[in-house]
Amino acid sequence: MQDLKNWKPRPAPAPISLTGRYVMIEPYSRAVHRDTLWAAFGGAEQINELIRYFPGGPYENADQFCDWLDANTKAGLVVNIFRSRRNGDVVGMGSYMRADPANGSVEIGSIAHGPAMARSPMSTEAQYLLARHVFEDLGYRRYEWKCDNANAPSKRTAERLGFTYEGLFRQHIVYKGRNRDTAWFSIIDSEWPRVKQALEAWLDPANFDAEGRQKRRLEDIRAESA
Repeated sequence: MQDLKNWKPRPAPAPISLTGRYVMIEPYSRAVHRDTLWAAFGGAEQINELIRYFPGGPYENADQFCDWLDANTKAGLVVNIFRSRRNGDVVGMGSYMRADPANGSVEIGSIAHGPAMARSPMSTEAQYLLARHVFEDLGYRRYEWKCDNANAPSKRTAERLGFTYEGLFRQHIVYKGRNRDTAWFSIIDSEWPRVKQALEAWLDPANFDAEGRQKRRLEDIRAESA
């Protein structure tokens, strides 16, 4: 968005329900999601490794984890829960955070995909639905992805989805007794149509064989439209 003469602050992200072909998104509720989310992340045996780059934890039980989610919700995070459309199971989460409605910018973070969701069309579609809502429903100009620079899978995922690497904030945060250098990525509104087109093409059922394997990589689809 280059012409800002008529720019007005945008609405702040709020709890939202979104439905795709593979995944459904709903607002977090402790009463609804405490046990199912904990189970989706593998309980105490697996969750702390899964969320090792979250600022909170470790957690020994579902109530401790939900205490952290509740505190962050009160601080302004909009926590979104992901369900499989195939069977209705809770499979993961991701949050809108650090919203700046005056300037039309918001971050997607606190992302965790349980084993049933990881490396599946659900994970890609959840990010597509959340980004589409930000750009097309809320009218935002900028969508951010930030992560610990040591979190190589998160950086690969950001680039796969179409986020552009912007740089490294060195010695940005101290957490869990260690330094965090933060890698910054973004999609801006002028880039969204191309990113969206590639995501929709990848998510099309025609892009998967009978065993559910992708025929074309998302990165290759996007490169073809460059």
